[in-house]
Amino acid sequence: MKEEIKRSSANCNARTDLALEVRESFEEDNVEVSGVVLEEEYVQDKDIKITRVIIKDEHGQAAMGKPIGTYITIEAPRLQEDDESYHEPLTDEIVKYIKELLGEDKEGEVLIAGLGNREVTPDALGPKVVDNLFVTRHLIREYGEEFKQKNQMESMSAIAPGVMGQTGMETSEILKGIIKQTKPKCLIAIDALAARSVSRLNTTIQITDTGISPGSGVGNHRNALNEECLGVKVIAIGVPTVVDGATIVNDTLERFLDGKGFSEEEMYKFMEEVREKMVCNMFVTPKGIDDAVKRISYTISEALNQCFCQTI
Repeated sequence: MKEEIKRSSANCNARTDLALEVRESFEEDNVEVSGVVLEEEYVQDKDIKITRVIIKDEHGQAAMGKPIGTYITIEAPRLQEDDESYHEPLTDEIVKYIKELLGEDKEGEVLIAGLGNREVTPDALGPKVVDNLFVTRHLIREYGEEFKQKNQMESMSAIAPGVMGQTGMETSEILKGIIKQTKPKCLIAIDALAARSVSRLNTTIQITDTGISPGSGVGNHRNALNEECLGVKVIAIGVPTVVDGATIVNDTLERFLDGKGFSEEEMYKFMEEVREKMVCNMFVTPKGIDDAVKRISYTISEALNQCFCQTI
């Protein structure tokens, strides 16, 4: 019954973009999810946890509601803290997993897309990452292959395409035009995400080779950015910065009722009544989000710079 309460709570539009959180919703079933592989690793000296969710086939895709591919989640409890001694080794981990998912495409021209609305702080992660990138495409075109090899760099260009409300265009339409003109081998998209758990806000990085659907976590369904749509490999990097308000209310009430000794049946009935009257589609972000987004965007941009320019 306890599991039913949790599933009922989650159904009130408690959205998440994290494959890890979707997989965790099956945890209490004590069964393996067909077509889904879960691998966990804790890096003690860096105080981070790495979780891989690998969706192998259509069975896994149907169960998870996410495309076939690899989802790597880096849980870093001190990510939002102003501590360079923590961010530097974390950057090395991000570099490692970006290169792993890129495979052979790590050598060749790459386009970075910083998704989101620069004017809305929780959604400004992508544009702020782009602000800190060391773009090199123009330098290589100007000074040639010898300059590229001497400085151990790959061709990197970047764009912050904004959102439909600012441009009147789908992000996919903008990126298709840029890709057609510049012909990169790979697109790396950075975006803010929504989480199911408050503890994962500003402390978690998801890297996946399946692309991304901008705004899906908060119910704004835009055209997907993936290889099928854009014609190039798409790596997505995201950090959850908002949580569904309904989730906070449900989780708080559940803990309160449980602590007061209510039976599982009583809790279930009460939560059902609350869920029917709850105002959904409200998203919450932590205080200090300005500083957190600034620091996290810098860490991700440093990782990207190191991926494509060895002299940095």
